[in-house]
Amino acid sequence: MTIALTRTSPQARFRATVIGGTGYGGAELIRLLITHPEVELARVTSIDHVGEALEAVHLTLPTTGLVYEQMSAQDAAKDVDVVFLALPHKVSATMAEEIAEVDARIIDLSGDYRLRDAATYARFYGGAHPHPEKLGSFVYGLPELNREAIRKARRVASPGCFATTIALGLLPLAKGGLLRGPIHTVAATGSSGSGAYAREGTHHPVRAGNLKIYKPLEHQHTPEIEQTLADACALGGHAAEFSLSFVPVSAPLVRGILANSFVQVPAEVDEDRVSDLFAECYSDSPVVRVRRGGAQAEVVAVKGTIWADVSWTLGEVDATTGLRQLLVTSALDNLVKGGAGQAVQSMNLMLGLPEQSGVDLPGVWP
Repeated sequence: MTIALTRTSPQARFRATVIGGTGYGGAELIRLLITHPEVELARVTSIDHVGEALEAVHLTLPTTGLVYEQMSAQDAAKDVDVVFLALPHKVSATMAEEIAEVDARIIDLSGDYRLRDAATYARFYGGAHPHPEKLGSFVYGLPELNREAIRKARRVASPGCFATTIALGLLPLAKGGLLRGPIHTVAATGSSGSGAYAREGTHHPVRAGNLKIYKPLEHQHTPEIEQTLADACALGGHAAEFSLSFVPVSAPLVRGILANSFVQVPAEVDEDRVSDLFAECYSDSPVVRVRRGGAQAEVVAVKGTIWADVSWTLGEVDATTGLRQLLVTSALDNLVKGGAGQAVQSMNLMLGLPEQSGVDLPGVWP
């Protein structure tokens, strides 16, 4: 079935709704959509701050003329081209099914539709999926892997922040057949990834002077990363013969993720081979920057932007194993490329707009 978009003339703008606009992800969506050249933010809904102006809650916003509204999901989705679900998991799945028959495209920023296996979802998200029969019905919204599928999609599951960061570092190796054996990843993230509501683990006076690991070897993005990399292996014609051990780190910064992934590669793999794999993988990716000439991916270079930076360091051949250690480093802003910005990137593809439209904003230095 072909769904007609509501834009009726070349001059008319597409219309979008954000459901759940009081959190950090919602704030970032609003920031990007109110300045988007082709899209009008039609409404923002919430169960909090109802009737208050958007800029009264998110203080960096200019006057928008919009207030937080409380309404049914069906009403929120009426007469718009795209609906963003910026909601907690399980809540998001319920909302998505309530508006399943509405013509609008849906982009879900929660983890509810990223995984395809119901048992894996139940294990990592603490309970059964509300609609397990719908798993696999959303296109996974990583443009660097699924760009053409996103263009044709009506339902997109936007990736997680850790998953995006780590997968972008490893996609070239997966497609090139070099992702084999154990992968060890340590990734540090800013406090905004924990959400807008204060918790003991994100209380700033403690976090600002602290580094600690959390959810070691059992973070919910682990199976998402594994699924994504397995898909990339298949795309390159290779079997998925790897395992992932992932340790997240709570870092004393507000936004940004830096991931370091350790992969063993055959001795014959040299700098030129690695360079060629990354260049080929990201030749048509407008937001992934491959750092060269000894430059390393770092958080300050991507803060507030849609950029994802990747770099690598290739070690010497180990005399015992006969293998080389390849360290891949990747960095992005967890709220932009790791969250709302990537969702807008998918929206652009779904609506036939330039992929970088509305997200090609400069960052803040430092």
